[in-house]
Amino acid sequence: MDSTKNESTHDSNPFLRFYKNGKIQRPIGTPIVPPSDDPTAAVISKDVVISADPSISARLYRPSTAAAAKLPLIIYIHGGAFSIESAFSTLYHSHLNVLTATSSVVAVSIEYRLAPEHLVPICYEDCWEAIKWVGQTSDPWIKHHADLNRVFLAGDSAGANIAHNLAVRVGVEGPGLGLKIVGMALVHPYFEFDEPSKLWMYICPGSSGINDPRINPAADPGLLEKIVCGKVQVVVAGKISIERGHGVTTRR
Repeated sequence: MDSTKNESTHDSNPFLRFYKNGKIQRPIGTPIVPPSDDPTAAVISKDVVISADPSISARLYRPSTAAAAKLPLIIYIHGGAFSIESAFSTLYHSHLNVLTATSSVVAVSIEYRLAPEHLVPICYEDCWEAIKWVGQTSDPWIKHHADLNRVFLAGDSAGANIAHNLAVRVGVEGPGLGLKIVGMALVHPYFEFDEPSKLWMYICPGSSGINDPRINPAADPGLLEKIVCGKVQVVVAGKISIERGHGVTTRR
């Protein structure tokens, strides 16, 4: 027996471990919870299927009390290094409940397929399909409660990376989507400006590394001009940077 097959090629214990024999471990797992359907709660949620093949879904959130007017819509993309977590996890279900309640919005939390079982750029494509679904769906929560002229993209870590790349894509392919992106919030975005991590090169084998604008926006500054939304908030450890148009202010 070749013991080297049991050696790990990437170890981010306790979150993720890859082995030479192709085995993948997520030691701590991802606790999944159902949507909240208690009408007495401040926020209610439900799950929807965006695509059966490929498998793409989402969890929708809205205040349980109908508003007098349609509410802004947040499209949220969860983090987890492109490889762990879920829109249906305890962590993100709790987070979206709080976000929906405190912001008085309708939210769509996307469940995209994870690497390395589904290599990058699958995550981008899944989330793009979700954005198109939002603009075209007849789902009553979106149709009757969400203002599609006030849509915000948001995410954390890998989700923030995906949100940024989607904002660029909306600027290029946006006409006809049926919605308007007016703002974006990136929380601790997964970007790299030196040498790309071993994980990134493993889950995105076709990447050009540090010259890949998906992981390093500075590799192609012209792409930043494609972003159509007027307000961008970037939150990183220790400070908050707020970009408006071509100016940036920093709060410490």
